Amino acid sequence: MKKFRITIILASLLCLASLCMTGCGGESQQAESDSVDLQAAVDSIQLPDGFKPEIGIVLGSGLGGLADEVDVAGRISYSEIPGFPRSTVEGHKGEYVFGYLEGVPVILMNGRVHYYEGYSMEEVVAPDRIMALLGAKTVILTNASGSLNPDFPPGTLVCIKDQIASFVPSPLIGPNDENLGERFVDMSEPYDKDLRKLLHKAAKEEGIALEDGVFLQVTGPQFESKAEAELYASLGADTVSMSTACETLALRHMGVKCLGISCVTNFCPNCADENVNHDDVQEAADRLGADMIRLVKGTLRQMSK
Repeated sequence: MKKFRITIILASLLCLASLCMTGCGGESQQAESDSVDLQAAVDSIQLPDGFKPEIGIVLGSGLGGLADEVDVAGRISYSEIPGFPRSTVEGHKGEYVFGYLEGVPVILMNGRVHYYEGYSMEEVVAPDRIMALLGAKTVILTNASGSLNPDFPPGTLVCIKDQIASFVPSPLIGPNDENLGERFVDMSEPYDKDLRKLLHKAAKEEGIALEDGVFLQVTGPQFESKAEAELYASLGADTVSMSTACETLALRHMGVKCLGISCVTNFCPNCADENVNHDDVQEAADRLGADMIRLVKGTLRQMSK
């Protein structure tokens, strides 16, 4: 059985590597997609007078309510930024919000785009890169995820301690832009350990249960089969979703510190015999939104001490 699982893993990774390099017609998928002119996008964004964002926050499904907690200094729709990818997923509004949260100048990415929407991976991570280019030195990434761990039932909040990004194309494939970062990036600690400690302090002060877990990203848009979920769990993953890991890769490439939080909305089929659909995931994320907001705000207070 062990040899069989290893064979499956190797076959899966080889297949994914092939898909990363070629499209359905055998041509480069990267070449078929438009790239985002990062500098042109940055130049088009007019920051409020005197405003310098220190922290970026990526709001996942159902977590857009955090934007209502911000003392807003300005906002811009993704549609107003030249060449900018736009989310087609319900629950992802599609705007940057600039303002102050717990007295900290922040830029919120209210809605993200995903690889399964047909964008290149370069386009998927462009919104995160732009936050860093606008001044964010730290980024908090949130997501709604499925649980591969029977000890992490729906309603669990998870501090991401590590990640598995091997099942999606790397956003660093292709010519390296030395202005963004070095060619080969150390990913031994994708999520900053000091920030994780502050997250746990905030959770304790707020009386919110918080687990530590390994996150795995898949392309989607389909949810996992039972066999796939069992495979991911056997690799050591606790939660799975269709975003975040690639964004963390791109941000670490730029030297940005990252903190990740998963909001568990459902059990994957390796843990429970139940159907999963996007509406249920959205509703569960909405219910957990209040705790997530308290947790993020509490973490910002810890970071300000």
